[in-house]
Amino acid sequence: MEIALRTVEDGDLPVFYRHMTDPEAVRMAAFGPEDPYDREAFAAYWRRVRNCSHVLRTVLADGEVAGNAAVYGVAGEREVTYWIDRAYWGRGVATAALRQLLALVAERPLYARAAADNAASLRVLGKCGFRETARARGYANGRGQEIDEVVLILEG
Repeated sequence: MEIALRTVEDGDLPVFYRHMTDPEAVRMAAFGPEDPYDREAFAAYWRRVRNCSHVLRTVLADGEVAGNAAVYGVAGEREVTYWIDRAYWGRGVATAALRQLLALVAERPLYARAAADNAASLRVLGKCGFRETARARGYANGRGQEIDEVVLILEG
């Protein structure tokens, strides 16, 4: 499977909405919007993300929109994030996309966060060189309760 990144286009947003309203993906990601099914909030979120992300890309798998990946935040505190459609889970798409994203951003350190029980995302981050630096506890909208979160860093 060929994985590529490209600039986010307006036509990607309805696909992202479908990805980001998949109940299993919402549960797995955990720390998402209060109401992932609120289209107005989704649109507002993407207006904000498109204006404030350091790097934002659409993830393509064999030419099909498979998700998105970004580096956001202020210099010295930038974080990576990604959301991959469940149809592509377990197929190396997230790892390949994150590696490509990291190649676009020379700045280090970069940070990442994941639900402590999201073994797949922690595995992707580990394959890309991130290591755990802390654990925290926070309210996860996707779970409706407080859960443990892992904070990771990618250094030089």
